[in-house]
Amino acid sequence: MVEKKAAEAKPTTKKATTKKVATKKEAAIVYLSAENAGFRAGDVYNALAAAEKALSAAEIAKAAKISVEDTYLGIGWLFKEGKVKEGNDNKVELA
Repeated sequence: MVEKKAAEAKPTTKKATTKKVATKKEAAIVYLSAENAGFRAGDVYNALAAAEKALSAAEIAKAAKISVEDTYLGIGWLFKEGKVKEGNDNKVELA
């Protein structure tokens, strides 16, 4: 009979390494209600009035300290009321 010798395992000393793992971006939650849409419209209107110029959605969101999704909600409300209009380069300005 032939015996198979088990390979002797060499003791290894591995250092623990940390790896950065990419996490999935969480979806923003937008609460859809007439009251919330009205508040976001007010935030957008005030940001545009303070800037006194056309702003992009990202610029409005930053100025109003709200999410871009909430900014679009407010812009839609203001478009419906005729209080804003499309400016140059996909920007929004007061009508």
